[in-house]
Amino acid sequence: MQQELTISGDKESVVQTGWVKKLFRLFERTFAIIGIGFIIYHVCFSVSAIRSDSMAPTLIGENSASPDIVLTERISYWFRKPRRWEIVKYHTQDLLDLEVMKRVVALPGETITIRNHWLVINGRPIERPLSLDFLKYYPYGYLHKGRSEDCKDGYFVLGDDSKDSSDSRFDGAIAFSKLEGRAWLILWPPNRFGLLTPKRTTNAKCRLSAPGKAMSTH
Repeated sequence: MQQELTISGDKESVVQTGWVKKLFRLFERTFAIIGIGFIIYHVCFSVSAIRSDSMAPTLIGENSASPDIVLTERISYWFRKPRRWEIVKYHTQDLLDLEVMKRVVALPGETITIRNHWLVINGRPIERPLSLDFLKYYPYGYLHKGRSEDCKDGYFVLGDDSKDSSDSRFDGAIAFSKLEGRAWLILWPPNRFGLLTPKRTTNAKCRLSAPGKAMSTH
């Protein structure tokens, strides 16, 4: 009888030990997955709350009851350079060192001018995606009174609400090394959830000639 109790106790001990080992492995794998996810997030992504309305209406800032929260991804720029019309994140080059998001409008080696609220690159007005037809740029700062600015090795960025935006018109083009990633997705609020990549299938036509006459260029 005592021997049977001993055997039964040994079996219960083995069962309990096996259960503990399974639970430990579950926790171990869970924490490993969480750790890997944490590393991937910090290396590849970042989340930012929009503070100003300089990118309105694309990005809504703290003047709204529910400002946008945006996911920025860094992966794309490991393999390629920024493209025109993408929204990039960087820190200002002044003492304030503010985190900002602006839209790329001119690329390295290009010269930019603003005429009649339209972008002119290397002396030619450029089309833009139809989804960005609301853009109306103002020739402030370096671009005042039709002046041109050479991007050199940097990226010229502007706010979508350029009446009230501190951007490359005042700070100059931004070096690629200063860009922290591409604003990719509005996470919050739910009614504004969506990708920030403009559709490129259809272009808005440029109007720099007399009223009623549309001029389309590349």
